Amino acid sequence: MTPPQKPLSRVVEACPPSGIRRFFDLAQTMSGVISLGVGEPDFPTPWGVRETAIHALTRGATTYTSNSGLLELRELVCADLAGRCGVTYRPADECLVTSGVSEGLDLALRALLNPGDEVIVPEPCYVAYQPCVAFAGGTPVPVAMDPAQGYRLDAERIAAAVTPRTKAVLFGSPSNPTGAAQSAADLTALAALAAREDFWLVSDEIYDRLTYVGHHTSTAAVDGAWDRTVLLGGFSKSYAMTGWRVGYVCAPEPLAALMHRIHQYTMLCAPHVSQVAAVEALRSAEPDVAEMVADYDRRRRLFVKGLDELGLTCPEPGGAFYAFPSIRASGLSSQDFAEALLNSQKVAVVPGDVFGPSGEGHVRCSYATALPLLEEALERIGRFLTTRA
Repeated sequence: MTPPQKPLSRVVEACPPSGIRRFFDLAQTMSGVISLGVGEPDFPTPWGVRETAIHALTRGATTYTSNSGLLELRELVCADLAGRCGVTYRPADECLVTSGVSEGLDLALRALLNPGDEVIVPEPCYVAYQPCVAFAGGTPVPVAMDPAQGYRLDAERIAAAVTPRTKAVLFGSPSNPTGAAQSAADLTALAALAAREDFWLVSDEIYDRLTYVGHHTSTAAVDGAWDRTVLLGGFSKSYAMTGWRVGYVCAPEPLAALMHRIHQYTMLCAPHVSQVAAVEALRSAEPDVAEMVADYDRRRRLFVKGLDELGLTCPEPGGAFYAFPSIRASGLSSQDFAEALLNSQKVAVVPGDVFGPSGEGHVRCSYATALPLLEEALERIGRFLTTRA
């Protein structure tokens, strides 16, 4: 029988595999590796959350929920955002529970974009941003931010990339991979530009609880931004709930309704038991979050100081759990540095260029691992650099 001859999706074929996963998978084949690769908490989900989920399973929390998610969870999410960030959403029609932030991002872009619409993506950026824009029929427009300015969102740089086809700016704060936490002043300038040029702000705030310098500023909270902001959040990072796959997206009702419509026909609802667990996380896990954040902060300070002492200059990350040091002093490209470090010293990092061309000359290191392992990783990196001298 003749196999099909018509071409498969050109958009998907043009999308490269995840550069993060390539190094993670390679490290998995080796013994004794210290992985600073995948961005996943090394803490277990708080016991109270797990225990609640176990009991929920025995009571039959194995069914579909409302497409929008458990109303109790949406009410708690909106109350939490109002209390911590000063932003107000209606649980009934401006908040949607999703299967992780990844689904929320996909829904937002598919509801926003028409074919050929442009989305400005400040770089370096999370590896999924530009592919998700393309999958939704849009055209990603990368714009490099300045490491000398701590990768702050520079409204002037973004303004230079705006065209009549610009539909949105997509960014994370705190950022993956740089850890940059955006200031209220820079977000306000970006919101003013969005109002003047008429585009949306898609704000990925999955790391909002992991902020170490000052307080997190939500994009939707700055002057003039709420009406044109899509706020993405979730439980994976702050509550150590990566495998539960539960997040949320909040937006003005007309856009939220379109996202809900796509969600109805695709995911239907986030896992029931995961939503129950998320309810418990918001009700009782605040002490656990505070403990994790304090530990990440200790790791952050030790690790960034150690990188600087090795000559790998690194802007201070204000949030998340990533350092993004320059490795230009080694004379190697990002890919060559990561491969050589893994093969010779068994330390896994992610090449900076997988986060966009502006990431070349850097690597991403996750410090979501125990302090003794971070100290050992720094010693191994030091040995590697010595052999390169």
